[in-house]
Amino acid sequence: MKQIHSVILLSMLAYTSHRAQAQENDPLAEAKTAIAESNAVYFESFVKNEPSVFVERYAEDACIMAPLMPKMCGKEEIGEFFRNAYDNYGLRNGRFITTAIYGDGKEYVTEEGLWQSFNADGELFDNGKFLVLWKKTDKGWKMYRDSFSSNRN
Repeated sequence: MKQIHSVILLSMLAYTSHRAQAQENDPLAEAKTAIAESNAVYFESFVKNEPSVFVERYAEDACIMAPLMPKMCGKEEIGEFFRNAYDNYGLRNGRFITTAIYGDGKEYVTEEGLWQSFNADGELFDNGKFLVLWKKTDKGWKMYRDSFSSNRN
C-alpha cells in the first residue's frame, strides 16, 4: 500500500512540476487565466442584473466599439452600454468562445473569439465574433478596447 501511495505522490509531483514549467514557457499564461476568469463572470452580470460586475471587467480608460453605435468610453458610458443591452435588448446571458490569444503577455494581449447572447427564456437572439485588446493594469488584466460584430443582419 505504501508503494501505491509513493507512486501516486511521485506522479502528482511530476504533473505539478510539468504544469509549472509549461506556464513558465508560456508568456501568455497569466493573461489567459485572467481572461478566462473575467469571461466566466462577464455574462453573470446580466443574469444577476449587476452592472458593476460588467463595468469591472474594463480598464478605467476602456472603450466599447459596438456595431452601428458611436464608441463608448469610460466607466459611465460602459455602464450605459450595460443598461441599454439589459433594458432595451433583453440580454440576460451569453457566452464567449475564445479561439486565440495573441501578444507578448507584458502590457497588452488580444483575444479573438465568438460570442452568443441569450434572452430571459434562454433563447439565442444574436451571435457573432469579437476582438478584445486587454491591458495589464494595477488591478490585473482588464478589457481596454472591446470590438464586436453580429453574424446576423
